[in-house]
Amino acid sequence: MAKNDMHREWALKTRGQEESGALVESVVEILDCAALCFTEMGFQGTSIDDVARRLGATKGRIYHYFRSKTDLFFEVHREGMRRLMDAVNEAMSAGGTGREKLVRMLEAHALTMMQNIAYEAVVVQGVHMHRLGATTPEQRISLDELMDIRHKFELLFVEAFRQGQADGSIRQGADVSLAVKGMLGAVNWMAIWYRPRSGESPEQQRAMARRITELQIGGIAG
Repeated sequence: MAKNDMHREWALKTRGQEESGALVESVVEILDCAALCFTEMGFQGTSIDDVARRLGATKGRIYHYFRSKTDLFFEVHREGMRRLMDAVNEAMSAGGTGREKLVRMLEAHALTMMQNIAYEAVVVQGVHMHRLGATTPEQRISLDELMDIRHKFELLFVEAFRQGQADGSIRQGADVSLAVKGMLGAVNWMAIWYRPRSGESPEQQRAMARRITELQIGGIAG
């Protein structure tokens, strides 16, 4: 599902069909600005005022769509996971051996991290928040739902890895869970260290994604 279609689906559920036309663009703009604020200042350090200033709008425009800063944070997190899931599902659907799928999926994961670094940094913050348990019971429900999405994301890589072991493209002795967690951990860490360089091209990003993937895949070939 395309990004705008996903926002349209979310918009129709939360604000009603009569507003769906202008709402999609407005929500995307708010999420983009919020992602940057949360990445630069963290959840605790960011206020709705900060997001509104970056947006060049009033707080009322944000509160029209989101009840609180926490709701806004969770929606940025959810959008970050949507983008990762879309990219990896597409890479997985192209077929091939398990190893070929895994290579494409890791490259798609890394490239999506680079192209959406602010959103993906918020995803990492959300995981940290979940681990610390620094939430209210209501927030915990939302975070548990997001962690379930993350678990399903990980299972896609587990599926490709096991297919590779079955077809001989990935060695049998490798521990599936440990290997997948290690690979995803290495790529997810890009949310901490990666920032686009001035003049960085899409080709350079793809080359970096390939190199990161090569480093993760090297020890599992069948």
